[in-house]
Amino acid sequence: MDYQQALDYIYSFIDYEKVPRPRDAAHYDLRRVEELLARLGTPHLTGKTVHIAGTNGKGSTAAMIASALTASGYTTGLNTSPHLSDFRERIRVNGEMVSEEELVGLVEKLKPEVEAVNRKATYGQLTTFEIITTLSFAYFKQKDVDLQVVEVGLGGKLDATNVVQPEVCVITSISFDHTDTLGESLAGIATEKVGIIKPGCVVVTSPQPDEVAKIIEETCFNCGTELVRVGSDVTWQNLGFASNRQSLLVEGRLSSYELSIPLLGRHQLENAATAVATLEVLAGKGFNIAKDSIAKGLAQVSWPGRLQILSRYPLVVVDGAHNPDGAKKLKQSLEQYFDFDRAILIIGASADKDIAGIISELVSLFDKIIVTRSIHPRAMATAPIVAEFSRHGVKTQETDDISTALPLALTMVGKKDLICVAGSLFVVAGAIEQADKLGLTM
Repeated sequence: MDYQQALDYIYSFIDYEKVPRPRDAAHYDLRRVEELLARLGTPHLTGKTVHIAGTNGKGSTAAMIASALTASGYTTGLNTSPHLSDFRERIRVNGEMVSEEELVGLVEKLKPEVEAVNRKATYGQLTTFEIITTLSFAYFKQKDVDLQVVEVGLGGKLDATNVVQPEVCVITSISFDHTDTLGESLAGIATEKVGIIKPGCVVVTSPQPDEVAKIIEETCFNCGTELVRVGSDVTWQNLGFASNRQSLLVEGRLSSYELSIPLLGRHQLENAATAVATLEVLAGKGFNIAKDSIAKGLAQVSWPGRLQILSRYPLVVVDGAHNPDGAKKLKQSLEQYFDFDRAILIIGASADKDIAGIISELVSLFDKIIVTRSIHPRAMATAPIVAEFSRHGVKTQETDDISTALPLALTMVGKKDLICVAGSLFVVAGAIEQADKLGLTM
């Protein structure tokens, strides 16, 4: 088996990142994941776990926590999804992606166990995401990680990652997304997210809408778990920004921290405070995590595709905003961090997204719109996006795919104009690849 054959094998199973997700719980039976993990010697229980759920910010927060743990001297696994351009981005140890050779070895070891579980199919057939999750845990055990930072794929309660016994559960900002699967009420979505909370862990929550905060508090009370609230127990203050970095002061429960992060957006200040609150919980549990290690880890965190500047001249910014809350934060950030005359939006979305909500947040900022799509199987066709802009009285231009959208935008841009690519991480990934081919640089 070579690397491509290993990837082909992983993607040969049902992949809910590429096809519509069913809503019924029977399709997300965690017992089949536990059965597969048991056959491998329960690798998910080897390292101590930080488990992170939420609608927006969970990936950034996970990356910050993992970076600080690595800076503290701990061998740290990081499991995130989806990836931008390379599958191996999902599985990292100390910031380094799993190698192609290592991934092939893991798949070869996993294959007979997957086939054994699927032959019995006691709890249904394994999915691609469940296999990727298992591969991550197997790799972390192979690398003898001290801690593993695990991002929930979808929801929480029924997510394949929800087999861990976490030291800390983190709930980042919750808003509307994946309503076709998680439900159309904020309370329903929150109920799925808090499904990661278990007795014996400490819960850290980012600031939440009142109805979400209430559900988190009730769940913690019922589980007998301690709750740390970012925004009250842990607070932060914006100290300003320059170029592609911003500074903040976090007042934690154990100390205060003056930090610099290479990520823009006010929401990233909130994510940084949430990361600090989580690291303080781990410190309280006996992990050796010093102030300077937290500062060092957050200063060197890498999380591309989120308000990332691809080029200064012309100004090209990409952001994976894929729901109305993310779009609202993107608009606020563009107005706060950048000085420009006109703005050009390149937008494409996945088929299950609230495109009406996204467009309503963004439409007033942009002078020209290019509607496109990624090569991802779940990419939304351009027609419904064009139609939604038309409802706002806005004319658009269309391209068949992202590879032609950025070159088209570059023909329109003036010296003090902004090009922003948003709506989907898959569109962002395509723009990053195209910018590299075009030789756009900071």
